[in-house]
Amino acid sequence: MSTTINPLAGKPAPPSLLFDVAKLVAAYADLRPDPGVPAQRVQFGTSGHRGSSLERSFNEWHVLSISQAICEYRKSKGINGPLFMGIDTHALSQPAQDSALEVLAANGVETMLAVGGEYTPTPVISHAILGYNHGRSAGQADGIVITPSHNPPDNGGFKYNPPNGGPADTDITGWIQDRANALIEGGLKEVRRMPLSRARHAGTTHEYDFLDAYVGDLGGVIDFETIRSAGIHLGVDPLGGAGVHYWKPIAARYKIDLTVVSEEVDPQFAFMTVDWDGRIRMDPSSSYAMQRLIGLKSQYDVAFACDTDHDRHGVVTRSSGLLVANHYLAVMIDYLFQHRPKWGGGAAVGKTVVSTGLIDRVAKRLQRKLYEVPVGFKWFVDGLFGGSLGFGGEESAGASFLRRDGSVWTTDKDGITAALLSAEITARRGRDPGELYRDLVGELGEPCADRVEAPATPAQKAALAKLSPKQVQGKQLAGEPIEQVLDRAPGNDASIGGIKVTSASGWFAARPSGTEDIYKIYAESFKDQAHLKSILQEAQQIVDAALKNS
Repeated sequence: MSTTINPLAGKPAPPSLLFDVAKLVAAYADLRPDPGVPAQRVQFGTSGHRGSSLERSFNEWHVLSISQAICEYRKSKGINGPLFMGIDTHALSQPAQDSALEVLAANGVETMLAVGGEYTPTPVISHAILGYNHGRSAGQADGIVITPSHNPPDNGGFKYNPPNGGPADTDITGWIQDRANALIEGGLKEVRRMPLSRARHAGTTHEYDFLDAYVGDLGGVIDFETIRSAGIHLGVDPLGGAGVHYWKPIAARYKIDLTVVSEEVDPQFAFMTVDWDGRIRMDPSSSYAMQRLIGLKSQYDVAFACDTDHDRHGVVTRSSGLLVANHYLAVMIDYLFQHRPKWGGGAAVGKTVVSTGLIDRVAKRLQRKLYEVPVGFKWFVDGLFGGSLGFGGEESAGASFLRRDGSVWTTDKDGITAALLSAEITARRGRDPGELYRDLVGELGEPCADRVEAPATPAQKAALAKLSPKQVQGKQLAGEPIEQVLDRAPGNDASIGGIKVTSASGWFAARPSGTEDIYKIYAESFKDQAHLKSILQEAQQIVDAALKNS
């Protein structure tokens, strides 16, 4: 990453980085957002509404208004089945679930909560929705996941999954966002709510064994017999996240040799090593955040971790340490489409526009259609649901794929199955994913990649999102003829919210972040580091020119 690396990066989190949990939770209830301040309004990015109670961007009023808006959306669309709701281990998640339940119960929504207050990973909610809705045309279920994903410990997050089980599309989130903001502006007068004690014992509030349902069905997507018979030794670090209590039942049910590195849950996440920017972030794709598991790599044939809501994965091998997220995506695709004979020849490979070009080369070699979409997992939902996509993956270590029989597994990112697949790959191929990556690039070419992040105002982000092919005046990219200048994704013709420029052996994409006040430039070269540097420099010039006019 071509950004300044903080001196604390990769080191144990010092006390100065740990926040006051009691203060954070108190601010959730005590501070109210000002709807006149843009940063304090409900804003659904690529992964729901996120923020911090201390900054008045994730407070009780946000959750109450979003929950009421969801109730009204459900009613308008005739969604009257149960709503499956789960939380991760962030400090604000439990208070947010309490607030949401008060509204859901008051609106008469049948709400399914985890048995015993267990944490619930994002993919488990998707799995539950799809399982309930299978064969139903009426009375369908949907869900809420309360998580800011791998964001820092002082953050909270709130996501809605409609009956297709995946992340809600922009037409849904836009409606919910606008209605929630209107409710806040009206002082929550139209929000229906009952006391928490009554909501917990309401006739519409039920317990559901998410863990048993999900773990018991995993054999439909992962070949545990191959893992078990190979006798390989596996390690997992849940990073204190929502799947922390899932891994031992997985090991016991499928009789695999899996060691859980730690089951510690700490809302401060004090056990983490610091990420690249000096913040605590439970990102399994970051080598800085993954120092604990990387240090144990020699103890396992393959090891893995997941982020706080377990929708992202990180794979650590003896041969290569932590695999770059894009590298493992390519290995997964190469393996799955050769070892899932029941998928059929029509299942395509799904990737985002900023995922590695190596995936394009793998798909071509496999003679599989490539489905390239904008950033955001929501673009894969329909394909995974209907089976036209065998795999959908994004550059930030998120992926899901079909069951072994070719039917839908989840339509949201599933870090658990992506992690377990590394064990199946190692067991079947007799070599770990790091070694298999070396084989791939030896045959198809090795990419060099980097990403630049920089601060950007809302106006600058808007300007960058509107970049058009006409603003790219040059005919060459780092000395090669430009082959394509895209502002819409090839797979579905949807706007990519920025621009992508490609040549024969390299590309860059520039786009604003959907969740932070920054912009990102992604670049990749199949030549060398010098070529990559040239691509980044030329990309930066194009972005600077666009921002200068904003």
